[in-house]
Parts: sequence; C-alpha cells; structure tokens
Amino acid sequence: MAKIGTIDVGEFPLLLAPMEDVSDPPFRALCKEQGADVVYTEFISSEGLIRDAAKSMQKLDIYEKERPVGIQIFGAELDSMLQAIDIVEKSNPDIIDINFGCPVKKVVSKNAGAGILKDIPLMVKLTEEMVKRTNLPITVKTRLGWDADSIKIVEVAERLQDVGIKAISIHGRTRVQMYKGNANWAPIAEVKNNQRMHIPVFGNGDVDTPEMAVKMRDEYGLDGAMIGRASIGYPWFFKEVKHFFKTGEHLNPPTIEERVKAARRHLQMSIDWKGEKLGVFETRRHYTNYFKGIPHFKEYRMKMVTSDESADVFAAFDEVEEKFSDFQFV
Repeated sequence: MAKIGTIDVGEFPLLLAPMEDVSDPPFRALCKEQGADVVYTEFISSEGLIRDAAKSMQKLDIYEKERPVGIQIFGAELDSMLQAIDIVEKSNPDIIDINFGCPVKKVVSKNAGAGILKDIPLMVKLTEEMVKRTNLPITVKTRLGWDADSIKIVEVAERLQDVGIKAISIHGRTRVQMYKGNANWAPIAEVKNNQRMHIPVFGNGDVDTPEMAVKMRDEYGLDGAMIGRASIGYPWFFKEVKHFFKTGEHLNPPTIEERVKAARRHLQMSIDWKGEKLGVFETRRHYTNYFKGIPHFKEYRMKMVTSDESADVFAAFDEVEEKFSDFQFV
C-alpha cells in the first residue's frame, strides 16, 4: 500500500500528471470519476503567485471531490518558492509538488523545471527549505537527468528523500530528449531498488496502454504510475487500467453516447469555471481523443476546434451523436 506522508493512495495508484492547460478542475473531476487515485494541478509559477498574476492564482482552485489533490509549483529562486508555499497552503491542498522536470525552454532558461538538473546542490537545497516551510507532504516530479551523460537519478532521489520529500515521480527521459524516443524505466527501477529508499517511487512516461501499466508494476516494481498524455481527452484510461489489473481483460471502449456526454460535461464545466471564451478555447485539445477512431471525422472536428461559440460546439456534439450512433469502437 503506497502512502504519501499519511495519505493512503492505494495499491499501485494511478496519478494524473500535472499538465499545462490540461489538468484543470473540469478535467481532474472527470479523471477522478474514472478512477484516478491522485490528481495534480497544472504547474504554477512561483513568481506568478507572488505577483498575484490572475492566471496563476486561478490555478489554485481545488475542490473537495478531487481529493487527494496536489498543487504543483515551479521556480528556482528560494525566496519566491518559500513565499509560493505560504500562498499555496491557503488553498488547503493535500500535497505540494515541486516541478523539477518541465523541459520547456522558457522554464528551463530560468533554471526552473528540468533546468535545475544542471545544479543538483541547488535542487536539494531548495527542496530542503521548502520541506521545512510546511507541514504538508512535499513531493517531487523530475526527469532522469539533463542528458544521457549526466543521469544520477539514484543519488538525486536519495538526497531528496533525505531532506524530507514524501514521494518522487520520475519521467523516464532526460531533458535533452524532451518527449522523443522511448521512455527508459530501468533507471527508475534502480531508484526503487536502492535499499535506502523508503518513499514511494512513481513512474511516468509512455504508460499509454493497460499492458504498459502492468509492466511498470510487475517488471519494474514501481509503486504507481503517473499518467499524462494517454489521458488527454480520454479520462476512461484510468478505469480501463484498473479493470485490466483486476481481470486481465480489456474493458469495452466508451460508446459514442458516453463520449459525447463526457465532452459536453467537460465543456460546460470549463465554461462555468473559466467563462465562455477560455472555456471553449482550452477544451479544444481534448476533442481529437474524445472521438479518436471515428472515420471521416475531420469536418466535425474542425467545427469543434474552430468555433468560438459554445453553442456551435454543443451543436457539433449533437450532430456527431446522431450521425455516428451505430459506430462501434474497438
């Protein structure tokens, strides 16, 4: 049974990865309903929080139904990160996660995200001070290293544990790899097999089928899987993995009716949370996956991703449900 601090997260928990413009409250709610054990917010800039930037502050919105929920922050300046912790605590999350893994240039150029992998002593020092600042469990999400020549993740994970983090999630690629090539889980297993490690070690990267989740659990012996891209526009992924764990069989994919219903709810929740304009815009990236596999779908997808009015998107959903009602997903 995995525990993050005192929080029991179950046996081999499935965690929704923090993803920019994806893991917002509407999407987290859908994933939670479909079996995600822990959900994380989009990553939030510590500098943005201190400046009271509206977009950063809005990302602090969390809801009772999504617990346990972690708020993820990034930055490389100690004072800013400590002040950010004070602000984040007011939202009363269950977990605070530090992002030491984002490979995006604008983050890395400030030595934040995966940029800090070039300065392990700073990474450890920042973490140590943040752990001291709060009674909430601190967790870390990171990558194997900066590049193939600087992978020291076994040592790094142990040092982070020794300054007090309660769990670590490791993406099986270096920063230089970005999202290219295959994730390498072997170094993550080395972290797990280090006799001195006693906190949960979660794997991330390329868990895109139930079989891959089983492989991460049984062959690599990790404590849980953090799911990112496989869940975008497909919150059912969590339920499908859990069903496969129990039965060894694949769950039937959701029907057109179920997909349209989820897409409608997603869009409506987004509008309720962010307003019409942003709600419509930020839900677009999910539609390709909601309706993946339907032949000759381009005309409808274009309506969904180019319409600025929610009424037009809802109308497109209706058309899809009517036209493809007999379509069988495999």
